Amino acid sequence: MTDEIDYEVDIEDLPAKPSRGQVGAPSVVVDNAHVTYRVFGGRKGGTVDSKPSVMSRALNLGRPATGPIRQVKAVRGVSFVAHHGESVGIIGTNGSGKSTLLRAVAGLLPLTDGRVYTASEPALLGVNAALMPKLTGERNITVGGLALGLSASEVASRTAAVAEFAELGDFLYLPMNAYSSGMASRLRFAISTIVTPDILMIDEALSTGDASFRRKSTARIEAIRDNAGTVFFVSHSLASVRAMCTRALWIDRGVLVMDGDVDEVCDAYHLYVQGRKNASSGARL
Repeated sequence: MTDEIDYEVDIEDLPAKPSRGQVGAPSVVVDNAHVTYRVFGGRKGGTVDSKPSVMSRALNLGRPATGPIRQVKAVRGVSFVAHHGESVGIIGTNGSGKSTLLRAVAGLLPLTDGRVYTASEPALLGVNAALMPKLTGERNITVGGLALGLSASEVASRTAAVAEFAELGDFLYLPMNAYSSGMASRLRFAISTIVTPDILMIDEALSTGDASFRRKSTARIEAIRDNAGTVFFVSHSLASVRAMCTRALWIDRGVLVMDGDVDEVCDAYHLYVQGRKNASSGARL
């Protein structure tokens, strides 16, 4: 079982563990959320859509036969309430639906069924900054800042700080297609953290860049977390989740298995993963 490995994170890269203070009013309510993907020509997993609708048949006229339409249920009936002042980790094996759930709560994926209510617009770190390769780094900072709700003057006053944080140097005035992948990743992170949202969502952001930049980005995340009303954090690293969060949601095959204190949930999940590893090792003997 190689896809359930808890990714290693250097201890010095981790932020200070948040205190379990008094929580406030609800900020996110997820009620019986379902997300189902329709896969054309899939052969494994999911359920077959044996009776496609008239609209489906009309849309597929003239297309080559690619096999049955299958439905993959990525999130199945998840419900929870998050409050202001909480840091919530979302854990699970690869393909468990944790990132899909995060994107659905952020409003980036439509729900098949159920409802999501938020006190303000969530910000998914890294996704909000969609970089344009033909524009310079400076122009991307401007576009990204405006998209995050800043005024033109506010963006202009923060451009130098964003470029310095991303370590762009003279590349600030070159088009993005001249950047290395690491430089583009640093800029995307820097743009995403220009503002402090009320509901912050982080998906594996601690893996950004080299060790030096990871420490900088971790410190930035810590500052944002301390000022944001509610933080959601998806990661394979239980050490990171324990350090970042006070509460955890364990998702497995799209179902909410456990919701509670971060240490209790992480302990239970760790035992589950170890059990799967041991069973797999025994099967190969």
